[in-house]
Amino acid sequence: MHNDLTGLGLYVGFLVVVGLPTLLFKVYFKVPFEVMRKLYHIVIALTIFPLMAFRTWYMAVLAAFAFALIAYPALVLLKNSAFYRRIAVEREDGEFKRSLIIVQASITLLIIVFWAILGPEWKYVAVVAMMAWGLGDAAAALVGKRFGRRPIRHAWVKGAKTVEGTLAMAVAAGMALFLTLLLYAGQPWGVSLAVALLCAPVCAAVELFSHHGMDTLTVPISAGLAVLSWMALFSSLGVVI
Repeated sequence: MHNDLTGLGLYVGFLVVVGLPTLLFKVYFKVPFEVMRKLYHIVIALTIFPLMAFRTWYMAVLAAFAFALIAYPALVLLKNSAFYRRIAVEREDGEFKRSLIIVQASITLLIIVFWAILGPEWKYVAVVAMMAWGLGDAAAALVGKRFGRRPIRHAWVKGAKTVEGTLAMAVAAGMALFLTLLLYAGQPWGVSLAVALLCAPVCAAVELFSHHGMDTLTVPISAGLAVLSWMALFSSLGVVI
């Protein structure tokens, strides 16, 4: 119980110390739409760290669920207010609220799969997966919008996606995978690098073919499963911690 209270304190503290100032930053400063949208994504992705401080997986899930349960109705009530218009970043009506639910569902699913089902020794994969999505998705959008010159035209690709944005996704996701495995999970640098190189293209491909903002769910889950597969292989060979 003590560790769960510590985790709750860290989670609430993160939302207050990092999340709230991010909202106020949007209110008081004129930040480009896509930059602010991806900054929100990165901040919510980072909430996976305090959630890992809980002693039990179900309390971590409960905390994530409670956040959504409080935040979503609040956003609904504020929908027609000037404050909501100042903090929301939406390409279509309702996207801000919908994204909140999808990302919390993604975090919850990661915790259930890589902690509750597979055991606490694999819960670091949830962190790795969220970092791959948070940083990779931000890079894809920002680089694609600013430097994208070669659009990707395919029946399965929706929206203005570019070669440059997809490459940025692969590079940023790879860096996130490598650094999180190395510094957070404490894995050997060679294994961390190998897994990053093998899994980053998966993240980029899944993001490319995901529609209607569902990459918030599809990228973390696919990244987690890819990392799990390779880490399990390396573990069977006795080369990981």
